[in-house]
Amino acid sequence: MVEKSDRAPLLDWEEVPPAEKPVPTPEQEKDVKGPSPANSRASGCTAPGIGWSTSPGGPGFLTSAVSSIDTSLSSRSTIPTPAEWDAQCPDKDDHTPASGQGEVPHDIMVKWEEKDPIVAVFVVTFDTRSGNMLEWCLPGDMNLEGVEFKAMASGSHRVSSDFIYFRKGGYFGLACFANMAVDSVVERGARMKSVGILSTSYTLLYRYMSFLEHQVRLQLKTPGQYSPLEAFFEDKRSVLPPDGESVVTACPGSAWGVALNHCMHPEMKITHPAGCMSQFIQFFGEQIMVLWKLALLRRRILIFSPPPVGVVCYRVYCCCCLANVSIPGVGVAVPEFRPFFYVNVADIDTLDTELSYVACTTEKIFEEKRDLYDVYVDNQNVRTTRESLKPLLRLSAADREKYRKLTEQRQMLLYSQEENGDCVSSEEDHFILFFLEQNNRIFQTLSEVAGRPEPILTQESVRAMGLDPHGDRLFLLHLLETYGYDSLLVTEHPCCS
Repeated sequence: MVEKSDRAPLLDWEEVPPAEKPVPTPEQEKDVKGPSPANSRASGCTAPGIGWSTSPGGPGFLTSAVSSIDTSLSSRSTIPTPAEWDAQCPDKDDHTPASGQGEVPHDIMVKWEEKDPIVAVFVVTFDTRSGNMLEWCLPGDMNLEGVEFKAMASGSHRVSSDFIYFRKGGYFGLACFANMAVDSVVERGARMKSVGILSTSYTLLYRYMSFLEHQVRLQLKTPGQYSPLEAFFEDKRSVLPPDGESVVTACPGSAWGVALNHCMHPEMKITHPAGCMSQFIQFFGEQIMVLWKLALLRRRILIFSPPPVGVVCYRVYCCCCLANVSIPGVGVAVPEFRPFFYVNVADIDTLDTELSYVACTTEKIFEEKRDLYDVYVDNQNVRTTRESLKPLLRLSAADREKYRKLTEQRQMLLYSQEENGDCVSSEEDHFILFFLEQNNRIFQTLSEVAGRPEPILTQESVRAMGLDPHGDRLFLLHLLETYGYDSLLVTEHPCCS
């Protein structure tokens, strides 16, 4: 049995076993109408789960229906197709179910449930002569070349601990790093290691943060103790398809029904008290409106920051959430906005071929590689060398108004949580829904105008999108070009004159 950690309630990778329930009597069984899905959000408000505070269907539906499918969707490695969803949820358009309705049948949940797709586990160490080295891994025949530089970020020797999300080929990884002082001349007074895992998706990696944190400390104190890692991999290993590639794109361009929007912002365990969305807003302030536009335009965004890099990986995640759209068919012809999380010089060739991404790095040399990115974010400073994008870095009157509404609604949510004990709604949900609704509003209006006999954008229709007819002129032109609304680009454009 592994010793318990001082940071986590469990050091095992298994979930907390549910308390045993008494066996129901025959009379009690008659009263049971059907199995109720587990709701992991019911007992606390710190997890970034579902439970929208506002929605077209009303809070009652989303609190029950979305939280009911929360567990099944977060465990699914692919998003259900519209046909699958239609077949399983024939009354999906009814957004006002009666009490007790809106729950996903147990057989559907079982069908969606999948095992955690862990494809590799490894230990990386720093050698004073050779630098970063792959010390141990399972399976032994898997190509993990370069993972030693992804799991131990450049400059990590300056921090005592960190965690890193990254991509390795078609997989996503999470590694926990620790630095311990030792009385050793050979190790130059410091021992540094990372313990990490690879998966086909990053949506479930947060589950193993505590386990990896404990294992890296164990490796520092007693190097070579791989038994817990071997047992973990044996229990969680994934069976891959013959081609070895089974990738979940992290930011799908559409979803079917409000209840499926959870697929668009997978959970990530928050390791700082404020929560990643709250910290993201506080860190960038009004600049998040600039990042929102650039994300919606599918630009290549690179975020620089010195270690620790874990919190910066969350900024990558938050940037992805800015570009969510749930209108079917929107964005199918544009490049995916792909999260690369932490990147280093070994990723230069890969990034050179990407049309759209968001990533972070601790290596300053990337600033000079201007052909690799469209936007470079250094601290709160968002800048670009692309002349066509420079006007987008200036906030419009509509941007400031949206940011005012966002912060105002956020304060109302915090007040509600404090005064009423509202632990269903979260800042993460509010943040994601705010931009999701804004994006849907834009594309819904564009679709309506495009369907008219005379597809002309007026100042009224631009304002209906929540945009400034003059201050957002260039952004709108970029948007029309990016998403293929060429028919709306007419001469004497009323909103752009």
